[in-house]
Amino acid sequence: MYLTRHLTREGIRWACDGQWLPAGFRLSWLLELPAATARGLLAMLPRGERASGPLLAPIDPEQEVWAAGVTYLRSRDARMAEAQVKDIYWRVYEAERPELFLKGQGWRMVGPGEPVRVRRDSRWNVPEPELAVVFTQSLEPFGYTVGNDVSSRDIEGENPLYLPQAKVYDGAGALGPGIVVIECADELHDVPVAMEVYRGDTLVYRGETTTARMKRPPEQLLAWLGRELRFPWGGVLMTGTGIVPPDDFSLAPGDRVVVRVGELVLDNPVG
Repeated sequence: MYLTRHLTREGIRWACDGQWLPAGFRLSWLLELPAATARGLLAMLPRGERASGPLLAPIDPEQEVWAAGVTYLRSRDARMAEAQVKDIYWRVYEAERPELFLKGQGWRMVGPGEPVRVRRDSRWNVPEPELAVVFTQSLEPFGYTVGNDVSSRDIEGENPLYLPQAKVYDGAGALGPGIVVIECADELHDVPVAMEVYRGDTLVYRGETTTARMKRPPEQLLAWLGRELRFPWGGVLMTGTGIVPPDDFSLAPGDRVVVRVGELVLDNPVG
């Protein structure tokens, strides 16, 4: 099953497999339930006419988006290279406890075709393509979507205490185009991830990886996230990036970022 969220003349509507779900449906209602129950309920919900209208980020406004850092060896190496305080990234990569941080509430996330942004007080900005896991109140994986965790590498590198400013600002997070509902967490363990950045008609960067290269599987990250936090309406966890552009690359307004996770494609201009 595949969930999408649309903007219509009557307001926001959710659809499943290209057909409207009942008016007023909210993802939060499903994610309050155990994953198996939520999947069963979604399969039984009546379907309406063919869905249409612009796609929105597939998340309800009240849900939170969290992110994990330094989950790939490539990310660890890049963070160590940029940082003035280098050993913290090696230490967190080797540690049992992962790096987890709040990226923003659902209303802060932009969707397909909407502009992501670079900070005006930063000189070095990069997109971070990630598997984004949609999880239930009980911290079970329910599905996945594409995440783009836009980051200011020079701000984070200057001082690790600046991480919130490097990661959390208007237009710094994109999700979409929809949610692939999964049957079990094993479906998250070897998902291809790729990214292309275009400047005009020119491809200026391309990279690829797979979630099989993650240091910690997504369900382990979710277990840590839920140790002392409740998520009454479920949420989304971006699981870190294994694709890091070279040090001489920085996003610029007018660029276009295309992120691919499995069969999903998230395409955003840079504003």
